[in-house]
Amino acid sequence: MAIIRKLRGKSPKIGKNCFIAETAVIIGDVEIGDDCSIWYGAVLRGDVNPIRIGNRVSVQDNAVLHTTYQKSVVTLEDDAIIGHNVTVHGATVKSGALIGIGATVLDDAVVGEGAIVAANALVLANTKIEPGSIYAGVPAKFVKKIDVEQSMQINQRIAKGYLLYKSWYEEE
Repeated sequence: MAIIRKLRGKSPKIGKNCFIAETAVIIGDVEIGDDCSIWYGAVLRGDVNPIRIGNRVSVQDNAVLHTTYQKSVVTLEDDAIIGHNVTVHGATVKSGALIGIGATVLDDAVVGEGAIVAANALVLANTKIEPGSIYAGVPAKFVKKIDVEQSMQINQRIAKGYLLYKSWYEEE
C-alpha cells in the first residue's frame, strides 16, 4: 500500500479514478486531480510547500516532486507527463507538456504548454520554456519550435496511454 501521510496538519487530497502505486509516497500539502497515475517509487513531498497536480497527469516511476521552503511550489497542469526518474523541484509544468526520462526542472522554471524537455536535460531555476518548444542538454537550451497543437496531441496520446496502463492495475 502506498504511503500517504499527513504532515504539519495537511493531508494529501487525491481525486477520483487515480492509480497510486503501492510504493509511491505522498506527503503533506499535495492535491492530485482526477484520472491521474502516480507510479512505483514516485515521491511527492509536500512537506515544505504545496504540490498541485491537475487532471490526467502521469508521474512515472521514481519521479520526485519537491519544493523549496517558503519559496517555490510545484504545479503540474492537466495532461502533463512526468517521465521516469524525473525531478521537478518547485517548478510549473503547463498543460500537455512532457518532461523526458531523467530530466530535472528546478525552482521557478516554467515549462510551457505542449513543450518537451528532452531526456536527462537540466532546466535551470527561473528558466521560461515557451509553449511548443523542445529543450535539451545540460543546462537545457532551446532546440527547436514545434507546433503547439501537434505537440499537445502527441503528449495527450501518451497521457491517454497511461490512463490505459493504470486501468490494467485497477482490474487486478
